[in-house]
Amino acid sequence: MKLFRNAFYAALLLAASACIAQTKGDVVAIIPFPFVVAGHTLPAGRYIVSPMNQNIVRVHESTGPGMLVSTNAAKRHGPDDSSKLVFHRYESTYFLSQVWITGSDRGREVLPSDAELELAAKSMQKGNTVVVAVR
Repeated sequence: MKLFRNAFYAALLLAASACIAQTKGDVVAIIPFPFVVAGHTLPAGRYIVSPMNQNIVRVHESTGPGMLVSTNAAKRHGPDDSSKLVFHRYESTYFLSQVWITGSDRGREVLPSDAELELAAKSMQKGNTVVVAVR
């Protein structure tokens, strides 16, 4: 019985460690509007943005595989220490632009899609910046 209990606690500890490692650096946000990322329009909802490596982030819902998105490095200009997603808005279309993670002065900047560049040129303006803060 003691062996079973020790094995159970070891398995529980291993599972908890895997969960913590998997969520480290992820940004979880409820996005209240449809948005475009990597040429795909995603509906409003709860999304997880996970850094995969230096140039790629994964955008997904908790139940789906999501998509991989190319990014560039970005650096915060001030002492802002919060997780957030930044969007550019042109008319009624939102484009994911930046990903910032708490505890780091470095973030990820999403490369603008052809659709975003086209809307920006068409509207002859930079677009509004919309921030979705993560608690």
